[in-house]
Amino acid sequence: MKKNRTVLLFLFVAVLIITGVWVIQIVNGNVPAIDRWTNQFVESLHDSIIYQPFRLITNLGSESFLEPFVVIMAIVLSVLLKKWFVAILFPGGILLAHQLNIFIKSIVVRERPSISAAANAEGYSFPSGHAMISMVCYGLIAYLLVKKMKSNVLIVITQTTFTTLIFLIGISRYVIHVHYITDIVAGFALGFICLWGLIYVYEKIESVLSRS
Repeated sequence: MKKNRTVLLFLFVAVLIITGVWVIQIVNGNVPAIDRWTNQFVESLHDSIIYQPFRLITNLGSESFLEPFVVIMAIVLSVLLKKWFVAILFPGGILLAHQLNIFIKSIVVRERPSISAAANAEGYSFPSGHAMISMVCYGLIAYLLVKKMKSNVLIVITQTTFTTLIFLIGISRYVIHVHYITDIVAGFALGFICLWGLIYVYEKIESVLSRS
């Protein structure tokens, strides 16, 4: 278990370093090699059989869906867990992640490969808001739900389901060609940092309240 955590930590740090290199390249007006290699391929997916399913999946990370969904889940999770602070931490954490995403985009100032108002794809491109916010939102839901589970099988199913959902929402932005691959990887990495931070805050609050 300890060895697995060390490997995962190493991989995560490596992704962060690579993301930093990408940011430097993008800010200097260069296109990272991986984006040049993958951009031509994604253009061929527009009329393919997988385009429309991913066009639907991407909506699960859009503001129009997430705004009411987050409010409802904040209430559901706080009642399910019987912890009032979840109703504040859950939507508040997602809002902070959203603001952080906007802030980073305003610094990097990268144009999208294509614009689509219908797909909630306007404004700057790096990092992907869908990848970043989905990681925080659905990742936190999975973490909180697992807290109530005793069955290892159910825990694995829940974690696998939400991990797959997060991946599909993020990669959908590449498939429908409104983000580059580097935008999505960076969104996942930054979203994971935000998720880890929110889990840390949750556990700290839970620990303080349990002693009071």
